[in-house]
Amino acid sequence: MPPPEDKPSPVLLNLEGGVATITLNNPRERNALSVGTMEKLLSHLKNLGSNSNVRVAVLRAEGPVFSSGHNLKEMKAAEGDSTYYEYHFRLSSSVCEAIRSLPVPVIAQVNGLATAAGAQLVSMCDLVIATEDSHFATPGVKIGLFCTTPAVAVGRAIDSRKKMMEMLLTGDPITAQEAERYGLVNRVVPKDKLEETTREIVNKILSYSGSVIALGKKAFYQQMAEPDITKAFRMAEQVMVKNAHKDDCQEGMAAFIEKRKPRWSNK
Repeated sequence: MPPPEDKPSPVLLNLEGGVATITLNNPRERNALSVGTMEKLLSHLKNLGSNSNVRVAVLRAEGPVFSSGHNLKEMKAAEGDSTYYEYHFRLSSSVCEAIRSLPVPVIAQVNGLATAAGAQLVSMCDLVIATEDSHFATPGVKIGLFCTTPAVAVGRAIDSRKKMMEMLLTGDPITAQEAERYGLVNRVVPKDKLEETTREIVNKILSYSGSVIALGKKAFYQQMAEPDITKAFRMAEQVMVKNAHKDDCQEGMAAFIEKRKPRWSNK
């Protein structure tokens, strides 16, 4: 008998021209987020965080389902194992936090269905580009597992609490167009324009200073988490002072005044 073929990795990573493309690569299992898949994803994200050559990350998936969320077969097999469940949900949260803490913008490229923890994953990305027939859902109530952790991420991305509660209480999916209207998605495009649109945004980001974007991304989420607007302004002021001292800021202002393209120090 021929030797068994190696099982393909559920998460692929490609690095090219300053762009890290992370691909969920288990379409037969609807890109379900098993412990192994999440561990692989978290490892890639942590490695990207320390790679100064990476300027933008794109999160995408193979197949018609971006991600169906937690791997229910694995979870059912672990029935009664609290240690597993605690590790599973903490791992899911750690993946989301790693996306948010990356010093580079993360763009979710969604073509198809993103549900439960899959929608959670999408909502933690800085930008989301979706095809016209994509859908998003938090359907845990249908199987007796309320989407409480997905609601942390998706609920902070969607502009309407009422809409979020409707998604949680009914489990019904929303269309890409609704997701755009409620702030979960940046752009909705035809399927044949997904790669092109993503590339246009990537190229625009690559044309700016990576160190300035890293500073700005971190500061944006910090000040948004501060409920006191006066404290948020004080925090932002200090970041602007730090930013103004950067070589790339001085170069950018000089280039604007001299009507030329800036020459960023990190490019």
